[in-house]
Amino acid sequence: MEKGLPHFPIGLFASVMGLCGLSIAYQRFEQVFGLELGIGLALLTVAYVVFAAVSVTYFTKLVKHTTNAVNEFNHPIKASFFPTISISLLLLSIGTLEISREVARYLWITGTGMHFAFTIVFMSRWINRSYEITHSNPAWFIPVVGNILVPSTGVEFAHKELSWFFFSVGLFFWLVLFNIIFYRIIFHSQLPPKLIPTLFILVAPPAVGFVSYMRLTGEMDGLARVLLYVAIFFTLLLFSIVRNFIGLNFSVSWWAYTFPMCAVTIATTLAFKFTGLALFGWLAALFITVTTLIIFIVAVQTIKAFRQNAVCVPD
Repeated sequence: MEKGLPHFPIGLFASVMGLCGLSIAYQRFEQVFGLELGIGLALLTVAYVVFAAVSVTYFTKLVKHTTNAVNEFNHPIKASFFPTISISLLLLSIGTLEISREVARYLWITGTGMHFAFTIVFMSRWINRSYEITHSNPAWFIPVVGNILVPSTGVEFAHKELSWFFFSVGLFFWLVLFNIIFYRIIFHSQLPPKLIPTLFILVAPPAVGFVSYMRLTGEMDGLARVLLYVAIFFTLLLFSIVRNFIGLNFSVSWWAYTFPMCAVTIATTLAFKFTGLALFGWLAALFITVTTLIIFIVAVQTIKAFRQNAVCVPD
């Protein structure tokens, strides 16, 4: 690892998002369907271990190879993955809420503060720097749209208006960035192979938006349904072009498949809870099965890549 440390990718924090997202998905699935499997809590433990390992390794890189870390932070594409750190903290907060409110509260405070700082930094950077349209990709959602996640536990620890603030910012810039990125996908060159998995990030904003909106309002109204059905549509759309993803060489960006699938699983599980509609129950069961399989495959490929020293290599 020491040899590859200068090139240890910030994108590996997405693995924490995927594992923690799957933990939350199983927790909600078990609660709604009256199961006592304990899978959610087991996965939460794994997520904490991976978060600690990735954090320590990247902090070591920051100390020993500061220039590499700074260059990564200034990169027009790689930089978008830095807010996966704050999003990981917010997800750990959600997963921990029913185990320890105090721990969840500190995780939420830290994650929210960090993500707000990332939002300001990246928004300022987009305004002040010149970018090419080909620099845009679905990973650009991460720095700003991650704000939508804040209310999921924010309603427990702060005034609801603060959660509405973050939700509003995230939802607005989801629409802005979606237009930019969809324009780039349609009218410009195709995404590079390493970034093709980030297309799954299109699912996350409406899915997370639905869950957070339900936390804010407690009812499944018209806007909630719009967010839910957009998330389901994007999921089905990506399933219909699955051939685009088959045969891709493994890269850390494969973790982009994971959290969006977790988010739509949680959303459909919550929709079943509120409506009792069997279709949502079947979709939740389908999505959690597919998501579990995807994360298993990606995790195995990641471990295999580490053993072959194929993760920490220069691009």
